[in-house]
Amino acid sequence: MSAMRSPASARMSRVLAWLTNAFPIWVLVCCGLALVQPDWFTWFRGPWIVWGLAVIMLGMGVTLTLEDFKGIKTMPKPVAIGFVGQYTVMPLLGWGLGIALDLPTEYAVGLILVACCPGGTASNVVTFIARADVCLSVVMTACSTLAAMLMTPLLTTTLVGTKVPVDALGLFMSTVQVVFIPVALGVVLNRFWPQAVKRVLPIAPLISVIVIALICASIIGQRVEEVKAVAGRLFLGVFLLHVGGFALGYLLSRLMRLPERSARTVAIEVGMQNSGLGVVLANRHFVNPATGVALAAVPCAISAVMHSIIGSVCAAYWRWKDQRNHSA
Repeated sequence: MSAMRSPASARMSRVLAWLTNAFPIWVLVCCGLALVQPDWFTWFRGPWIVWGLAVIMLGMGVTLTLEDFKGIKTMPKPVAIGFVGQYTVMPLLGWGLGIALDLPTEYAVGLILVACCPGGTASNVVTFIARADVCLSVVMTACSTLAAMLMTPLLTTTLVGTKVPVDALGLFMSTVQVVFIPVALGVVLNRFWPQAVKRVLPIAPLISVIVIALICASIIGQRVEEVKAVAGRLFLGVFLLHVGGFALGYLLSRLMRLPERSARTVAIEVGMQNSGLGVVLANRHFVNPATGVALAAVPCAISAVMHSIIGSVCAAYWRWKDQRNHSA
């Protein structure tokens, strides 16, 4: 019976992998549709977004084991370089671009907020496509995600505090709730119920992709007019943030003499942010009291689209480069 099911299972695995790897397309299509048909996505809001991000973090957690964290001992240099890049290069880029482009305060706050978030869960998929070091990517994502409990509130408060009041303790508690608890629960499930986890693992990445697309489209749909009003500067700011993250992450790695595969991985980890976390934190802590709207969430939603596209382009280029060098 297992032999009879094997071809069907293999086909299903390929379909799921294809649908997951096409995540930039789904995010781009959903956000594009949200600009013309916002009602299709605006139902996914409030608690739905919070629980959606928790599902994404849980999905990441079940892919991790305690052994993954021990990997830090075998690859301390690239992990340290990626960590420093994640929590220095990106926050400073976000802060500098907000000033340089003279973004409205709430959009500048959103750009800084997403720049202070940890590495995005989609980075592992992009790393795989780029033929970089997936094991290193998983370790780096796990480290930056757990560190986000302290680093995201601390950096956001430091860089944004001059623009608007920031509830640092509230940011910390929210980060613990939507990041640490689901990830820790996922690790526990993987440790004590591995067979159950194994059954859901094939579908977990696709669920994360769907939820990310819904979160981003919902935020765009709720702020269609505001997005259109400053679309040029806002999109440019988010674009430069992620391009800068990829480029500086790669350059820093090569200057520190990391091998090519590790440099690619660091570039991806630094350049891709957990935009969903930025959306949740913006909706909780950066709502304009006069309008009741969290415009700071808009750069976070655009970020999810932008880093997915940039990451996919980089991965495709690196994959093509490897194939060309192999055939030469």
